Amino acid sequence: MKILSETDRLFIQQHLTDDVAALLLRPHSAGSDVRVLAAQIAARQKARSKLPAWYANASLVFPPALSVEQASSEATAQYKASLVSGGQLLDLTGGMGVDTWAFAGSVGSVVYVERNAELVELAAYNLAQLGATNVQVETGDGLVFLDTLTEPADWIYLDPHRRDERGGKVVLLDEYEPNVLTLLSQLAQKSRKLLLKVSPMIDLKQTIRQLGPAEIHIVAVQGEVKEVLLIVDHTTPPTTDPTFVAVNRLATHDETLRFTLTDEEQAIAPFGDPQAYLYEPNAAVLKAGAFRLLASRFGLTKLAPNSHLYTSEQLVSGVPGRAFRVDQLVKPDRKSLQAVLPGLKANLAVRNFPQTVAELRRKLSLRDGGDAYLFATTLLNGDKRLIITHKVDKSTEPQPVDSALAID
Repeated sequence: MKILSETDRLFIQQHLTDDVAALLLRPHSAGSDVRVLAAQIAARQKARSKLPAWYANASLVFPPALSVEQASSEATAQYKASLVSGGQLLDLTGGMGVDTWAFAGSVGSVVYVERNAELVELAAYNLAQLGATNVQVETGDGLVFLDTLTEPADWIYLDPHRRDERGGKVVLLDEYEPNVLTLLSQLAQKSRKLLLKVSPMIDLKQTIRQLGPAEIHIVAVQGEVKEVLLIVDHTTPPTTDPTFVAVNRLATHDETLRFTLTDEEQAIAPFGDPQAYLYEPNAAVLKAGAFRLLASRFGLTKLAPNSHLYTSEQLVSGVPGRAFRVDQLVKPDRKSLQAVLPGLKANLAVRNFPQTVAELRRKLSLRDGGDAYLFATTLLNGDKRLIITHKVDKSTEPQPVDSALAID
């Protein structure tokens, strides 16, 4: 591993926003290994918004940009760290070390294990630079390392490889490398709890039958689902009614909804046409499947059983997602839309609608952007409609109703 000299660091900082391909073509002073430095710049550019603390630390040596792409973001790593506590955690799929770094702030000690010797060397150096002094770094197979333990750890964290031999993504637990389902007894002997990262596309109901996790965390960042995490508690029996936690990490706060399958099954959602306000649940809530619960918990009306949009006459606070003021409903054709939106420019989403966004845009001759938001959906009576809305401006709207009052 090349340790960056002060001259190297200065070069990287001076060219941090440069086009890397163009940088390689320009002449540079003798003695500079420009290819190595350009690779560092490319990796840091990938890390700028994803890993801001790492990006800001000039002492770190980054792995190739692909490893940065595959690593957890700081937002998701810090969320994972908030789920664990105790004396020792084993990170058996260490990778770049971002999760290890976050875990180090939540438990007494972390053991990082990684097969790739180059990543191990980089992680050992970078974790020290970042002040994670309670990390033991090991090279090798994490499962082999488990055999050396004489006492169970408090936690094991596992992020299995989720690609097949051809590089395609796999979803099922028994397709992961390693196969999680065959490891459960070994993991139970070597830890009290397992934190398992799985595919965001996984079938959650099937996973509950297979693992009986105590908790399922669906983690979105700025409205996009990034990770699905399972907590398997080896000290308690498996459950068929785990706690779901749907969290959307925003710049200023987290939107969080906690519930169980029983909560959703027993919830009653009233149905009706759009009222003054429309709510679009965030992606984590939709992935978690809190469809009836969202209406009952926040006192909202659902537009239709399969149209996961909600409405209310008064603005309700705390709904996990985006809120809009409803302007008008029109038929989904160009003439009807142009009569109320002459510029034919708006943001478009479809919910329970026979056409995709791209197909409907072409049909409507609709340009993307602007401050209008259109929702193409199917109403309770089966009518297809465009709901024309604008984002709620809290500075001009009446004081929102508290969700608890809305339920009453």
